[in-house]
Amino acid sequence: MSARYLGTEFDIHGGGLDLRFPHHENELAQSRAAGHPFAHYWLHSALVTVGGKKMSKSLGNSILAGEWLDQTSPLVIRYALTTAHYRSSIDLHEGVLEESASALARITGFLDRTKELSSERVLPERFAQAMDDDLSIPLALAVIHDTVREGNQALDDGDIARASIASGQVREMLECLGLNPESDEWAADRSDVNDDYLGALMSEIVSARESAREAKNFELSDSLRDIVDRAGIELTDTAEGTEWSPRGR
Repeated sequence: MSARYLGTEFDIHGGGLDLRFPHHENELAQSRAAGHPFAHYWLHSALVTVGGKKMSKSLGNSILAGEWLDQTSPLVIRYALTTAHYRSSIDLHEGVLEESASALARITGFLDRTKELSSERVLPERFAQAMDDDLSIPLALAVIHDTVREGNQALDDGDIARASIASGQVREMLECLGLNPESDEWAADRSDVNDDYLGALMSEIVSARESAREAKNFELSDSLRDIVDRAGIELTDTAEGTEWSPRGR
């Protein structure tokens, strides 16, 4: 199968740690015996767990891709699956999709704020170093979020030049990871994706604002309202709780 679709020599062969022996060692031995160079690099991923337990049919805790796609967008799922290093176990715990949607919402919020800025798209050195370090995507994601925070601060300070640099860097990093919501790859479901991000983000903000009001921290409460107001979102306090809506809808 490898030779048919990839040829007798290719760069990367992936698979789970449980396939390292004997499956992959036999595969390599047979190919080398036939005179083929086979794979240059082997990437063996750790196990997937669900709520701290190994995912398996016998435990009845398997998660099908279609089940997740019914809950959220493909981009949120892709982000969720990149949050652990490939050699570390990834736990698909309850709330993982909401956490990923919130994280992406922070990124897309910055992209929306800077979509009119002209910027050169380059990869920061820290990002390149993370990817060169055995594909440390979690560290690469941390660089993206750091750059988003720096870019938002630059916008708040009125430093358009610095914000433009951050904007270009964030977009290039997302493109490298296949996570850029502005790319043609995600064009078909972009509006649904953005709704997922916004809903997850606003849920967190509304909850934080309610906690601040209960603690009588009105300075924080007012600050959160001002932040969403600048983003074009209106908050309405009702007897049932706080409702939000994009201005003009």
